[in-house]
Amino acid sequence: MKYILFFLSFILFFGITAFAQDKILLNAHSHNDYKQKKPLVTALKYNYKSVEADVFLIKGKLIVAHTYPLLKKRKTLQSLYLQPLFDSISKNGSVYEKSKQTIILLIDIKSNAENVYTVLCKEFEKYKPFLTSVENGKVIERQLTIVLSGKKPYAKIVADTNRFMFIDQSLLSIDNSNYDSSVCYMASAKYSNLIKKRQVSAIEEENLKKIIIKAHQQGKLVRLWAIPEDEAVWKTLLDYKLDLIGADDLEKLKLFLEKK
Repeated sequence: MKYILFFLSFILFFGITAFAQDKILLNAHSHNDYKQKKPLVTALKYNYKSVEADVFLIKGKLIVAHTYPLLKKRKTLQSLYLQPLFDSISKNGSVYEKSKQTIILLIDIKSNAENVYTVLCKEFEKYKPFLTSVENGKVIERQLTIVLSGKKPYAKIVADTNRFMFIDQSLLSIDNSNYDSSVCYMASAKYSNLIKKRQVSAIEEENLKKIIIKAHQQGKLVRLWAIPEDEAVWKTLLDYKLDLIGADDLEKLKLFLEKK
């Protein structure tokens, strides 16, 4: 009897250990992550691949907010995201202790794109060894990948041939894109700009599949945001090979992806 109990204990212990290992949810993007009760913390707890923060440049500091924060308590990009992420990388060698997957920090610039880019270059200078970079035209993937959305500093990015930031281009302009994946790491669109109802029409399905294939041929990830938080919708999008599902209910998407 004691051998049976020992065997069961052995299986239970190693089963839990294996289950507890970090398995990145490669399709999971925390949309407007800073609105979570615990920004970044919840997304990392659930092993999300990508998180998003909106920023304004105010008196030389990058403030995280969706609208200009006149009266709100000002929280900086540095304190909410950069310092915790780089502390984890310094400690573990990667964002997640047991996974070497690159994690995406999507920074949505709300104004003054070129000035924000200049400030970000200074902020990231000491972290360059940990950042996915472009060096002499070649993309070198590292622990954290920085992608800029919203107001996009295309001129600065294109002129900077050795850099550690990328652009999130409009998915709707993918057919006419002048930039490869060394400039535009991903391509994104609002769900309702491509699909008008939860039930995807045949024309919408054909168009979306075509756009995703085109982006993938260019080596870019594809992201949609403002997606109905419905498992049937998520399943359909994954069937179409969508890379990143933007969600606000992080636990619901986590549970869905784990079932998948």
